[in-house]
Amino acid sequence: MYDYLIVGSGLFGAIFAHEAMKKGKTCLVLEKRDHIGGNIYTEEVEGIQVHRYGAHIFHTSNKEVWDYIQQFAEFNRYTNSPIARYKDELYNLPFNMNTFSKMWGIATPAEAKAKIEEQVKEAGITEPKNLEEQALSLVGRD
Repeated sequence: MYDYLIVGSGLFGAIFAHEAMKKGKTCLVLEKRDHIGGNIYTEEVEGIQVHRYGAHIFHTSNKEVWDYIQQFAEFNRYTNSPIARYKDELYNLPFNMNTFSKMWGIATPAEAKAKIEEQVKEAGITEPKNLEEQALSLVGRD
């Protein structure tokens, strides 16, 4: 018999089991995969750590959470700064007024809204048939 039955050994399941056991509880963790860690599982391939399910980016601005998680592994400081390439220029993502100013030479949200509305009208799509047409019908070509 166990105090807790935990389904899944991802971050939540593993940490819950860890904390419960520190308090003297017994836990049974069930995992359908052949490894622990859920979607943050990493395997070594030819000396390189490979993230099987995609990159692991742990976000928190809470110092207590950051300090807690550091007991299990050393985390690197990382800021996700995606960019987009359009007409051989690089732009910040997510899109913001900086992006629109660089793309279109505009300075206000009203100008950006007008430019987007102009492009949506030019696209002329009233009933999108796929994801591309849906995007064009909402935000235009650029």
